[in-house]
Amino acid sequence: MLPRVADSLSFLYLDMVRIVQDDTGVCARIDANEDRTDLVYLPTAAISCLLLGPGVSITTPALATLARHGTSVICTGAGGVRAYAGILSDSLTTHWFEQQVQAWADPDRRLDVAIRMYTMRFNDEVPDGITLNHLRGMEGQRMKALYRHLTQQHGIGRFRRNYHPDQWDQQDPVNLALSGANTCLYGIVHAALLALGCSPALGFVHSGKQHAFVYDIADLYKAETTIPLAFSLHQSHNPEQEARRKFRDGLRLIRLLPRIVQDVQALLTDEALDLDERSERHDVDMVHLWDPVAGVLPAGLNYAQGGD
Repeated sequence: MLPRVADSLSFLYLDMVRIVQDDTGVCARIDANEDRTDLVYLPTAAISCLLLGPGVSITTPALATLARHGTSVICTGAGGVRAYAGILSDSLTTHWFEQQVQAWADPDRRLDVAIRMYTMRFNDEVPDGITLNHLRGMEGQRMKALYRHLTQQHGIGRFRRNYHPDQWDQQDPVNLALSGANTCLYGIVHAALLALGCSPALGFVHSGKQHAFVYDIADLYKAETTIPLAFSLHQSHNPEQEARRKFRDGLRLIRLLPRIVQDVQALLTDEALDLDERSERHDVDMVHLWDPVAGVLPAGLNYAQGGD
């Protein structure tokens, strides 16, 4: 049995390698010279997402193995430009996707999820009758206060969050480190959402992008993970690389993947679920049919009137 997403490794970043499939498994091949080839085998079934940096090539058999193991593959280019490639297992059910769609399509439930996201982020209650615009304003003030506090703590002077891929090399170390760490965080959240069967596109606060829900969930953890880390690297000469390495090391302490799974499930349902129900739900091997009157019906039957 493959590991659950909550028990998997967070992510693995590779660059300047060729990823191939051999008789043993998927490996990263480093061609040092004509006489020597170094191989590093990848635990594909235990990796949530694979980050492919500049200079990486990958073969079709290797991608097929990653697909069977449900590993999310993310290609990251120079300047922090990223492209997500989602891989879904056929055995995954639509339980949590249906929960997400029902909550997203109901304006009252959608606002309720956004409010609960705010409460989870800042551990603070919101006034009754609040609107989403007011909620965004409160979130913006909180983030400005956090930036101001970290700026004073590290003696930086002044900081403003900027993300300009076309002027990547001109940005300060804090912005570079924050963009690099956030890319890794987005990859981890994306992998967790795919493992649950959720849609990365149906966001409750963010909208209009294929990864709106990824941004929603990632925002829950930035204040305690990527943002303090980025400010601590304000004097680094290679902030992106250090941010990825330290972020990965820090994840071993906070066990982020189990938190993502539990938080997503808590946001998408009001029901009290036991530990057995709070899983990725890979245990259903039957396709069902939907009927507007009768509800869920078993598949594999002939429903023709008077048919054989």
